[in-house]
Amino acid sequence: MESNRRVEDCDFYAEAPVKLNRAQDKLDDLKRTFGRGDAAIARLLRALSKSNCSDADSLIRFHEALLFICAYPPSARVARQARQIVKTFPARLAQIDEDHFDTSGLDDPEVSGIAGRSVTSNFSYAIVRWLVAKYPEQLSIDWDWFDEEDRFGAVMPRFLPLLEDDATVEAHVPFRKWLDAASGGQRELTWLMQRFGSLSLSNREKSNLWDSLKLHVTWEYGVRSSRTGLRLPARKIFFHRSPLIARRDISLTRELSSPPIQIDKLSRAEGEKILDLARETSAVRYRELHGFTYGDAGGVLKANIGRGTLVYVMGVPPENRLPLRAYHAAMMFKNGVPVGYFEGLSICERMETGFNLYYTFRDGETAWLYARILRLTRQLLGVTVFSIDPYQVGHENEEGIESGAFWFYRKLGFRPVKPELMKLTEREETKLAKNPSYRTSAATLRKLAAGHMLFELSPATSRGCWDRFEVRNLGLAVQRSMARNFDGRADAMRHASLQTVARALRLNLRNWKETELQALEDLSLVLATSRTFDDWDAGQKSLAARIIRAKAGADESIYLKLMQEHAALRDVFIRIGCDLKA
Repeated sequence: MESNRRVEDCDFYAEAPVKLNRAQDKLDDLKRTFGRGDAAIARLLRALSKSNCSDADSLIRFHEALLFICAYPPSARVARQARQIVKTFPARLAQIDEDHFDTSGLDDPEVSGIAGRSVTSNFSYAIVRWLVAKYPEQLSIDWDWFDEEDRFGAVMPRFLPLLEDDATVEAHVPFRKWLDAASGGQRELTWLMQRFGSLSLSNREKSNLWDSLKLHVTWEYGVRSSRTGLRLPARKIFFHRSPLIARRDISLTRELSSPPIQIDKLSRAEGEKILDLARETSAVRYRELHGFTYGDAGGVLKANIGRGTLVYVMGVPPENRLPLRAYHAAMMFKNGVPVGYFEGLSICERMETGFNLYYTFRDGETAWLYARILRLTRQLLGVTVFSIDPYQVGHENEEGIESGAFWFYRKLGFRPVKPELMKLTEREETKLAKNPSYRTSAATLRKLAAGHMLFELSPATSRGCWDRFEVRNLGLAVQRSMARNFDGRADAMRHASLQTVARALRLNLRNWKETELQALEDLSLVLATSRTFDDWDAGQKSLAARIIRAKAGADESIYLKLMQEHAALRDVFIRIGCDLKA
């Protein structure tokens, strides 16, 4: 890494693509060594700002470097430069379009969302409804992707009288003509959302009906909602006047035991704004996250984790919660720039973690950010066991293999839970110790990615008890019980399980809300499969009742913390979830 190179005159880089790439190479080097290359970065930015990127790849590369500097500025001068240049990108993109260069690379999910483009996807009903409410003039149906004529013909007669006479017997029905005639000049997607909204169905049923149509929606998101322009106002900028924190500098154990993080609860209006930003930054990347799509605006928390980074944590309302696990999502903003998201799925003290730092920012203190996020979840939720799904480390995920994700987590202290994978890990570590230049092969990394990894902050006496746990095992145990005892009838099993558990826990259900009854039904399926609650004392049964109601309460973290207090209930989940025979 040539961090001390002097750039004497960069104006000539604008003259030819090769020299332009050299300048961008230098910029990529310097942006990782803040504190030693401030003046050089400023000169490079000045030179690059004068250049005309003549292809999409150069434009993308320059755009991503600028976003990185906006999130990780070494100085006020460079930050101002980067912000000013990034504003020119709509015009730069327009010039490339005018010159008829190939711009298909701009639609890659890793870099999509640059101002001046659009995104087309079969978004969920909830996101399309939200987009129509926020940006109706920017939306349209992409009929070039339409290939579900039979399903469309089956669904739409409820909105289009007499459509059956055409759709049932004719081929190549002109559905757009029917929509145009019915909408009376209104935008077809807006009209369609209004019709769906008028159905006497639950939101889940409307969502299933919408998804069956497989309509692709195009969003021309402009500048403000683009990755180029989307920002959260930052009151104080953190300047990186020294090199960025490397993974080798992070101790996960130390971070998890560090002082509490400052946390504030937002008003509902403030929470709505954060959820809007989270949905926008996901949608322009062709993504949706359950916690952003269905986030509870009244429960958004703001955490200042340091170094200019704010993390916004949200749960989901009772009607959108998972049956067993507590769900939390988080959006990360670095100096106002959205840099990634987190997803946590928890039972008792165990959390399955999903962490994604966007492609542009993966050189940006990834290990430190991840460690601080885990510290935050421990503080908020009391979790002490963190699990990594095989996909995160490369199982059926070549990006994870190429990036060496397994070693990122291993060097933070995670361990494979399968004994054979732990032995393979130790053999690889022995090779690395003997030869520091040794690199694990892709084939070996694929083997190592075949199982979960865990990090435990629990007492030594309880370590290992979650090794074989998978929430899927709970569901499979319930299915086997249904086949064995209820002839495969789900309704009969649900009713019987609820009655059995309610009677054993001595629950008076007269004043229970619908969401509380749903939580009771879901948890009863597991409890009734175990039947160990017959031996619980009055205190354990009372605590179990509180846990069930908390699952549908205002704050799902209370459900999780109460579970951590109920050792007998925890044992039920571990035994069945680890597929251990009684």
